Amino acid sequence: MNSKVVSLVSIGAHPTSGRARRAEQDARAVELGLRLAGDNLQVLHAGDVAEPALRDYLGMGLAQLHVLEQPAGADALPGLVDYLRDAGAQLVLTGTQAETGEGSGMLPYLLGERLGWPVVVGLAEVERIENGVAQVLQALPRGQRRRLNVRLPMLATVDSAGPKARQSAYGPAQRGELLPHDVEVAFDELLDGNALQPAKPRPKRLKVIKAKSGADRMKAATAKASGGGGQVLKGVSAQVGAEAILKLLVEEGVVR
Repeated sequence: MNSKVVSLVSIGAHPTSGRARRAEQDARAVELGLRLAGDNLQVLHAGDVAEPALRDYLGMGLAQLHVLEQPAGADALPGLVDYLRDAGAQLVLTGTQAETGEGSGMLPYLLGERLGWPVVVGLAEVERIENGVAQVLQALPRGQRRRLNVRLPMLATVDSAGPKARQSAYGPAQRGELLPHDVEVAFDELLDGNALQPAKPRPKRLKVIKAKSGADRMKAATAKASGGGGQVLKGVSAQVGAEAILKLLVEEGVVR
């Protein structure tokens, strides 16, 4: 495989203790990159080169990890765009959402917009790359897969459907090299006047299952949701469509 593969990584956090570690989804992106490019994989991080958690990625068998040095609160987007464009990257892999910081999940889309690349969400496997076109499998709900042909260069996000990351070994983690790069720091104006706080999970409606036997309950739990209460609006005026949308929002409690 001659295409240049780059994996973007961030600093994760243990779900219980909050201790800094490698991010789970980013580690899966590195694992997928290692399977594709082997030792030619380039791993990139934007942040502090002295962060000890970066060596968790080196422990996966990486000889080097490139770091775009910038302080906390800086905007990583401009530096990443310039680096990826100058490096001639053809396939960029990253996790779906960061475990620390803003964690908005917008970075892959903003990168794709700035670079003018297609973005594939939920990449499960790259089957082959020929003549500048990648044939990939995209993960869909309920374990389904969709085969796509995407022209390179492209950017793809990896989630829990990607390959499980190998364990990080202490020896390679200490032997690996962290290579800092000086970049122009761009501070995030949005964060200057705001403070970060943990996101709260949205409440989910409980589905009442009326079944007498365990088999019936299992069947109801695994059955696909039916859309019997939906309404298809086709060829109606904008006024009628707006009234139908408003009615649905009121029924769902979004608008009061």
